[in-house]
Amino acid sequence: MQIIKEVGKIKKIKITVVDRLGKKGCHRGMKVGMTFDYEKDRGLMCPMAAHIAFVYADILKYGGNFGGETPYKTRFCCSDPDTVIVYSIEIVE
Repeated sequence: MQIIKEVGKIKKIKITVVDRLGKKGCHRGMKVGMTFDYEKDRGLMCPMAAHIAFVYADILKYGGNFGGETPYKTRFCCSDPDTVIVYSIEIVE
């Protein structure tokens, strides 16, 4: 297991809105192209999306990876069935 954490420093995790599926807009105002620093900006994200992002961010923080995809990067979506907002989450240097 590769350790992402350096002495006293955790890598930055970036979340980006990459797609919207459905005809309605997001009720929390998320739009394609919006970017968030997980540690600083997650309070600005839709609460449903931030809740889902936690699991992925935790995996990345502690050196985990997602099989079959770009290393230290994956996508997830919110749980709103009317308008699914797709997010990318990754470690940035």
